[in-house]
Amino acid sequence: MTISVRLPSQLRALVGGAGEVIVEATTVREAIHAVESRHPGLAARVLDEAGELRRFVNVFVADEDVRFLEGLDTPLTSGAVVSLVPAVAGG
Repeated sequence: MTISVRLPSQLRALVGGAGEVIVEATTVREAIHAVESRHPGLAARVLDEAGELRRFVNVFVADEDVRFLEGLDTPLTSGAVVSLVPAVAGG
């Protein structure tokens, strides 16, 4: 299925400056790995050594946080939009 992965400005240098990458994937995990296969270095920024999401990265599918869905195994439908969003801290 064709889906879009939206990237924050902090990660765009890894994908040639693009704000969005179109890939074929059926889960969020597949989407991240599909972007990684075309643009090496992305997965290391969003996934930890165990292959799980880093604490400071939020991932949304259709405005829903995947941590409250099925995590990286959240299924995707054709045309889905996966947004990688860095956590914001302040105080």
